[in-house]
Amino acid sequence: MSTLDTDGQVLLERLRTGDERVLGDLFALYRNRLWRIVHFRIDRRLSGRVDADDILQEAYLAAADRLSHYLQAPEKSFFIWLRLIVTQTMVDVHRRHLGAKMRDARRDLSINDRQPFPMATSTSLAAQLLGQVSSPSQIAMRDELAVQLEKAIHGMEPIDQEVLALRHYEELTNSEVAEVMGIQQKAASIRYVRALKRLKDILEQVPGMIQNER
Repeated sequence: MSTLDTDGQVLLERLRTGDERVLGDLFALYRNRLWRIVHFRIDRRLSGRVDADDILQEAYLAAADRLSHYLQAPEKSFFIWLRLIVTQTMVDVHRRHLGAKMRDARRDLSINDRQPFPMATSTSLAAQLLGQVSSPSQIAMRDELAVQLEKAIHGMEPIDQEVLALRHYEELTNSEVAEVMGIQQKAASIRYVRALKRLKDILEQVPGMIQNER
């Protein structure tokens, strides 16, 4: 067990004994992980209006409001519960700022114009992969590459897209991925290996990408 996990268990035990002030310490302990999730999922059109720290602050207040319900019947590990609060907060933030046009905007904007709000994982994955493009020839072809890559990844099953996002960009453990997706750990592991193979097959079909992965 890592130091982070050990510290989290100690704080969680204090929380369960009624010391609700510990919530701030727990949130701070997991803040970097939660920030990474927000940064990966947030829509770039919100740049200048809201940032990851704003969302985390709102999520913290929501967690404080719901804490008693979690302690009465914890169905998830505490970090995964916090992650759920954060992703729900992100959905609310995107709805407030993008409103009814949100779905249409997702369809019309290119990957180069924005990152998606939660669950538009094909665009998130493509954006991250394109962030690794470094050669002059690849950079020059970036716009065309973006379209091809996002279209190719979109052809993957949504669950495969999500398991790659959870493991690689949110950096969740296999057990945490299983908990998020509601499947057994063995199934999560198998799904991850299959998704990696499918992603490699996809990258081989997109000119300029597979060399960057080797």
